[in-house]
Amino acid sequence: MTNELKERVKAIVGDSFPSLVALSEKLHANPETAWSEHQAVEWVSARLAEGGFEVTTPYLGLDTAFHARFGDGEVRVGLCAEYDALPGLGHACGHNLIAATSVGAALALAEVADEAGLTVEVFGTPAEEGGGGKIEMLDRGAFHGLDLAMMVHPAPVDVAEARPFAVSHSEVTFTGKAAHAAAYPEHGRNAADAFTIAQVALGLLRQQLPASVRVHGVVTDGGEAPNAIPERTRGRWYVRAGSLDELAQLEPRVWRCFEAGALASDCELSVRPESKPYAEFRTDERALAAYRRNAEALGRSFAAAEQASRMNRASTDMGNVSQVVPAIHPYIGIDSLPALNHQREFADHCVGKQAEQAIRDGAIALAWTAIDVFARGGTDGT
Repeated sequence: MTNELKERVKAIVGDSFPSLVALSEKLHANPETAWSEHQAVEWVSARLAEGGFEVTTPYLGLDTAFHARFGDGEVRVGLCAEYDALPGLGHACGHNLIAATSVGAALALAEVADEAGLTVEVFGTPAEEGGGGKIEMLDRGAFHGLDLAMMVHPAPVDVAEARPFAVSHSEVTFTGKAAHAAAYPEHGRNAADAFTIAQVALGLLRQQLPASVRVHGVVTDGGEAPNAIPERTRGRWYVRAGSLDELAQLEPRVWRCFEAGALASDCELSVRPESKPYAEFRTDERALAAYRRNAEALGRSFAAAEQASRMNRASTDMGNVSQVVPAIHPYIGIDSLPALNHQREFADHCVGKQAEQAIRDGAIALAWTAIDVFARGGTDGT
């Protein structure tokens, strides 16, 4: 029974494959950043509606989120579709492939939902790149009660297990006082100096930080004119750690560096969280083992431990979902090396032959995993 279902799933992914590639390419050509994914929501949810899914959008009061549902089985399997792009870099993290792959897996599972005893759900999740879309959805009731949540994320190579850092995202603003930089400099309070001092302090702090901690950011507004003391400067800063607990312990030391900048420059400091912190990932081992077997059955091979330990540390708000329901977040390779995630060259690799193969293999592997874990008589079923 299980083998029959899996063969049907594979055939269905093959039948829908041209439309999945078209969806991925359309998203790639029209990148939209966090909370602005209006076209993406329409295109992704429309493809599911064509497949018979009941679609709700906006979802839970979020304009660029959606929920799609098919079937009424006792077991609820959720697939997450990310589709936001990076500011200035487009789909340099390949979320166009995530959306297409999750849609492909969902369409295939819908065709066997009755026999497998499944309810198939797709969650359109905006603002993964710093906005915490899944966290907002969790807080409003999404994902709760799922028996398994899944997605695959593109990467240079295949990596089975996600081990992301917990991370906080913050907007930092210094406010001083403008003045003519040559005629009346003593009347100014330099907000750009505040950032310089803060970054020097961060550089010195890094020597005392654990190896599991990362601190990095960018100045997004450094002033307006070279002959005017900058009155206001802004930046975006991330603090990463091995867990939410470690993040909570170490983050105050980071913010004291920014406080030092404010104190030394006589400026005011404002730190505004852009979202709730992203959590570390809690992997469902049974589902991950099934995914690994299925990916290998499709001819994929996983990176060695040293190489895998780099990519699987990328942070994701899927970590928060994994704290509430069983979840997996494997990485699927698109043979992009030396191009890496969040590089323009990686975005170029997110269309083309290898990217299309990742859509096909990822959709089949995810669907097969659900069948193995939950279908009666499945490899891991009970």
